[in-house]
Amino acid sequence: MKISGVDIRPGNILEYERGIWKVAKIQHTQPGKGGAYMQVEMKNLMDGRKTNVRFRSADTVERVRLDTKEFQFLYAEGDSLVFMDNDTYEQITLPADLLGDARPFLQDGMQVTLELWEDRPISVDLPAQVEALIIEADAVVKGQTASSSYKPAILDNGVRIMVPPHIESGTRIVVDVYEQAYVGKAG
Repeated sequence: MKISGVDIRPGNILEYERGIWKVAKIQHTQPGKGGAYMQVEMKNLMDGRKTNVRFRSADTVERVRLDTKEFQFLYAEGDSLVFMDNDTYEQITLPADLLGDARPFLQDGMQVTLELWEDRPISVDLPAQVEALIIEADAVVKGQTASSSYKPAILDNGVRIMVPPHIESGTRIVVDVYEQAYVGKAG
């Protein structure tokens, strides 16, 4: 489906210069001279490259619809991850770098969504929030409890995040996977 350059939104998947790109950020600019344009920051879903492109309102670009399918994570094998199709029980192996910064949050048995383009997996979406255990948290500095200060803590998957001062080692918390930020205590 063709869309105008000014109709591009974050999260859109575009076919551009024989590649599949996901729009990360947009900025609409209307200079004093000349026509308005959309400054678009995109990431290539095939090889991970990033680029910035200017699209004018007269430019058209192909918007791609991806198929999504539910899979279950089974295990890691070196730099590869093995997933199982929930419908057919077929297993596929994907490179671990397809997950990017979310990789440490992948847990055994976790349900994930794979985005497929022409039956080829190009991205893996984890649940937005997961539970994690704090294995190490700095002590609270006296006098800091009244303010909304945060302290560093290390999760059981090795990721370092900032948590409120009342959170201690051994506490189960909910973490935003893509922001890598504290959300709240686990229920």
